Amino acid sequence: MQRRSFLKNSVIFGAGMIMGANSLFANKGAKMQNLVPNFTLNNGREIPILGYGTWDIRGKDGLKAIENALEVGYRHIDSAQYYRNEEIVGEAVRNSGIKRDEIFVTSKLMWGANVGKDGAKRAVYESLDALKFDYIDLYLIHAPYGDIKGIWAGFCELVEKGLIKSIGVSNFSVDLVRELCDEFAIKPVLNQIELHPFKQQIRAQNGLDKLGVATQAYSPFGTGSSKILKNETLQKIGEKYGKTAAQVILRWQIQRNIITIPKTATKSRMIENISIFDFKLSDEDMKEIANLNR
Repeated sequence: MQRRSFLKNSVIFGAGMIMGANSLFANKGAKMQNLVPNFTLNNGREIPILGYGTWDIRGKDGLKAIENALEVGYRHIDSAQYYRNEEIVGEAVRNSGIKRDEIFVTSKLMWGANVGKDGAKRAVYESLDALKFDYIDLYLIHAPYGDIKGIWAGFCELVEKGLIKSIGVSNFSVDLVRELCDEFAIKPVLNQIELHPFKQQIRAQNGLDKLGVATQAYSPFGTGSSKILKNETLQKIGEKYGKTAAQVILRWQIQRNIITIPKTATKSRMIENISIFDFKLSDEDMKEIANLNR
């Protein structure tokens, strides 16, 4: 089934009703959100396994997109200093009327920031000011630059103060993650990496699993001209379940125990992406997708 044709007849699974995607209201969004399972991190805290990515989501249109994501049921929002949208993430959370402790918000240290302990702490305070939050659920080192161990020490201090609930990394090798696990009492809860059927990161996930560190996927639909949503194998699998290639990809990731954060500014596609908890891929489906790894 093509993604566009799905949008014409979206199946909203909460109450088993079929309705136009844009007619989903906040109360139905809450029902959908309740079907998104939580993943338990290595510090005992929980994160919704499916979240909403906000790369390139900015301005008034970006604010509306994040508000829509919360309305249709997302309770996990991924942001970053580099995205220049922390202000609208905070505003959308406040506008939603949803309790702050019911929304899991991630932000990240500026990409490429060449800082150490003090610079990392300043960055977190800047994010708190931008979001207008008392705490951030998860804060990541966006990329392995600067004094990584100094940055981590700064993060650990702010965890102890309750300003950050969990800390992790992004774009790190397993070896770098292992170093942090070996040298610090507070280890990363997850590593956020590019992961999709054309870049499956099997070895990385296996290594992280051994460390007790979760794998989180960004760019779950690939990057650039990957054309992943037009892949015949993914479309064929989707047709068996009345699902799109995008839904098959997200379901495949979740069945691999991967936290995933698809991004879209289109409300109907937000609904499509969250509507993946009413089916399960077979072992044969999973093997077929494994064969797409490049």
